[in-house]
Amino acid sequence: MLPTDVRVRDLSFAYEDFRYRSPIKFGGLVLDRVTLLDVNLTLETRRGQVASGFGSMPLGNVWSFPSRVLGYEDTLAAMKRAADLLAKCYGECPDTAHPIDITHALEAGFPAICAQVTKELALTEPMPLLSTLVVASAFDAALHDAYGKAHNLHVYHCYGPDFVERDLEHYLGAEFAGERIDRYVTAEPKARMPLYHLVGALDAITPANVQTPLADGLPEHLAEWILRDGLTHLKVKLNGDDIGWDVDRVMRVNAVAEVAQQSRGIETWFYSLDFNERCQNVEYLLGFLQQLQAKSPVAYDRVQYVEQPTARDLKANPANKMHAAAKYKPVVIDESLIDLDSLRLARDMGYTGVAFKACKGQTQTLLLAAAAQKYGLFRCVQDLSCPGASLIHSAGIAAHIPGVAAIEANSRQYCPAANAPWDARYPGIFTIRDGTMNTGILNGIGLGAG
Repeated sequence: MLPTDVRVRDLSFAYEDFRYRSPIKFGGLVLDRVTLLDVNLTLETRRGQVASGFGSMPLGNVWSFPSRVLGYEDTLAAMKRAADLLAKCYGECPDTAHPIDITHALEAGFPAICAQVTKELALTEPMPLLSTLVVASAFDAALHDAYGKAHNLHVYHCYGPDFVERDLEHYLGAEFAGERIDRYVTAEPKARMPLYHLVGALDAITPANVQTPLADGLPEHLAEWILRDGLTHLKVKLNGDDIGWDVDRVMRVNAVAEVAQQSRGIETWFYSLDFNERCQNVEYLLGFLQQLQAKSPVAYDRVQYVEQPTARDLKANPANKMHAAAKYKPVVIDESLIDLDSLRLARDMGYTGVAFKACKGQTQTLLLAAAAQKYGLFRCVQDLSCPGASLIHSAGIAAHIPGVAAIEANSRQYCPAANAPWDARYPGIFTIRDGTMNTGILNGIGLGAG
């Protein structure tokens, strides 16, 4: 029992709805809106100090609860019902402890929440654990934010033995005995980080692709984005069901990038490739990589990693081993990553990297980031098009986990309206000019937005 331990005293939550500036397509579905879950949480330390924190996260139901049976409103309603139940869990939690211990203990009950929501709403397919993690992440973020504020510290200064009583063995097993979480995160954020810009499957990459100009002052096609923001990292969404289209898409993106970068005098830039689980098998991915390498060696060489090519349920698809594909490029799990067991299974199946997301929770991300580093896995951070406080949260994770080379910030493309109230307060976070994000300013008390 540490004097820095805290107990939740009160919390409330609300929703914000925004329309996208332009639609985004992933997993074969088109999305044009977002609902944010905003959580305000008050806690008290053993010493009687009281502080409040804020957490926010998009309810990415299309991503975390994909369904060909249930509609958008059905899965959104399920996640909102989970928010009711999680508010009760956090609000009535009797534990006085570090936020990592509080959430780690509560996570054991998340599968029961999935089952309860499925039953109450008579869902025709079960609510997945991933979607409950997304909902819980806003509560967890508010808890970590309040904890830092209670101690008048940047929360990344609060993960050492003076604050976290247990070592990593308690959370991750005997191989981590004697190790502390602060070994695997940095106390200070990286000063600047390159930004990965999303090239969605529906996004215009040339002026000729612009069918209906938005005329809102923001770029209309890829070349304009590269020149305006000084981009050096591009994430390309691919379909995963047509190798010819996918290879051609990367080559066309590369052609546009080469012209734009040449005009800037830039010789080095990178791509990441995201299939959003659409490849039916690993043979598709191998064929794609081989064709891209043969047709455009330069474009192939610029690929930094490949993200989640096949189905997220690894146990149900044991044939989709990535050992052969990972000899070409790092292959990272994203949707598959829901706990330590899934990380270890992915590693056994040949995945060589991990994509972290703030929407899976600050607590889980810090713990799994420690495991990923110990196992020598490639590390990146994805953002679920997080706007506002959720982008600050996501950017903080990327800036504090060693080995993460770049950061995503898709909301500036698709939902700038949600960023507008934050932009002037955090220069260089929501508006990019030199291809990098000014993550060094994310050192305020709490999660960095203080």
